[in-house]
Amino acid sequence: MDRLGKRVSRSVEKIEKKNMYFLATLSTDSLEKPERELSLKSSNIIVKKSDIPTNELIENMGFEDGNSRMVVGWEINIYENSDNVRKWFSGRTLFITGATGFMGKVLLEKLLRCCPDIKRIYILCRPKKGYGANARFENLKKLPVFERLHQENPSAFKKITIVEGDILQKDLGIQQFMKERLINEVSVVINGAASLRLEAGVKSSIQNNTSSTLKIIELSCEMKQLKAFVHISTAFCHCEYDVLEEIIYPSSFNPKDIIAAVEWIDESTLDIIKPRLLGPHPNCYTFSKRLSETLVAQYASKIPVAIIRPSIVTPALMEPIPGWVDNLNGPVGIIIAAGKGLLRSMMVKEEYTAEVVPVDVAINTIILITWERGRILKEKDECVPVYNISNGDIQTLPWGEVFKQGRKIGYEHPFEAGLWYPNGTIRTNPVTHFLAIFFYQMIPAYFIDALLFLTNQKTFMVRVQKKIYIGLQMLQYFTTRQWSFVNNNAREITKKLNEEEKKIFYVDNVRADVPVYFKNCILGARQYVMKEPLSTLPKARVQQKVLYWLDWIVHIILYGTLFWFTYFGIGRLFKNYNV
Repeated sequence: MDRLGKRVSRSVEKIEKKNMYFLATLSTDSLEKPERELSLKSSNIIVKKSDIPTNELIENMGFEDGNSRMVVGWEINIYENSDNVRKWFSGRTLFITGATGFMGKVLLEKLLRCCPDIKRIYILCRPKKGYGANARFENLKKLPVFERLHQENPSAFKKITIVEGDILQKDLGIQQFMKERLINEVSVVINGAASLRLEAGVKSSIQNNTSSTLKIIELSCEMKQLKAFVHISTAFCHCEYDVLEEIIYPSSFNPKDIIAAVEWIDESTLDIIKPRLLGPHPNCYTFSKRLSETLVAQYASKIPVAIIRPSIVTPALMEPIPGWVDNLNGPVGIIIAAGKGLLRSMMVKEEYTAEVVPVDVAINTIILITWERGRILKEKDECVPVYNISNGDIQTLPWGEVFKQGRKIGYEHPFEAGLWYPNGTIRTNPVTHFLAIFFYQMIPAYFIDALLFLTNQKTFMVRVQKKIYIGLQMLQYFTTRQWSFVNNNAREITKKLNEEEKKIFYVDNVRADVPVYFKNCILGARQYVMKEPLSTLPKARVQQKVLYWLDWIVHIILYGTLFWFTYFGIGRLFKNYNV
């Protein structure tokens, strides 16, 4: 082994002259331990089985034939010799899709604030609701998520260039002159564009999540300086596996076949064949994301790719603002619906772990993975790096504790103008859950809409309750099942950081104070989603007390009426029987 080590060392010296280092994995017949680690200057040789032909790699590394009998195989990754994330991003040009979404805004803010020497960031943005792409971005800059950046480095916004386009259009709807700029300048692509609507149909999900990914990959294949293509997936796109490893799982269909099919098959026909298409998937969203992963893996031999699978993304833990959130997806929608008194029952297995990750932790991990993938000086790689992101095994929190803390803190910091007292319950029995939904949500909704109709006002409660019911059906799949997500790859990256950057790009070195975090989540949902300033809290607490006593009065009347009918009904029955 010493002879082999000396020869490897000489090759390392050659590589180090170019400011690089390599990670080599090999297998030998003569080792007593199946795995051991050697240190050769700045390189690591991890002894491990590999299927790569020996002679070819020994020849490429400049080794003599003397050791070819002992070495079974080599697998070599050559890295840029840089342990500084911010320095690696310096001077680079990025192309980000999905930058106007929840995670995209936090990613944009973090990159601009913590990697100030980035040359340029192109973001794909479509016109929406009468606003052009540039006008939308001007409105975006005014959001609270960018307040800290405005204070610390307002000139950073000049590094952003808007690329007007649409993931649903041919060639992303990007004009030719802009496409040429992207091809010539971009070295990093982060693909976060997706539709998160769990209730969406097959056609919509495939077009928004799978077909769009293919268009972005095809554009990336033309980029002359591409160092990393990072695709943001979801940890739940392989939900039939109880333990999700950091590997590519097979798909039952060729993604390109499905993309072609949805272009000419109408929606009603797709609905008929949907059960066959989805298989183990609970919805079209996870199905489309699985196909997207397969697509990315198919292009791993052409461009340097990496796949990231975050679990349920929750409001910010610390940055840019504790509790920051701007949408109703996932737990936030549940918090608001329950806090407003609209949600009275939900199916949850209390003992199961809540597989969630705060958005700032997820974004830090994405940045580190981009840095790691970009440092590998290897254009083609059949083995696709996959990274699961979840806090489930870092800080375990059962769903029961989530709802207990949410209810307690929700009472202390109520939402304004709730429709009823927030007194919902989590259940495991589908029958009692359905009865609770029917009597406590649907009947009151029809009653309120009837009053609104009689007073010549616009009805809305039945429509809202139907949306809540559909959303519950989708979300409850994830709160009544247990998964375990392996997070080893992302953790390994954090070990390569210097101490300063471990603090800047925190991942597994922080722990949430659960009550404080839940308070920030509720206040964040209140301020940034519902637009209810903290100054209205005293008023909201008074309203909650009124609703509390009103809830009691209604229950007394209902149960009293039920008792009266039961008592006198039974009494009359016995009286008739005696007669």
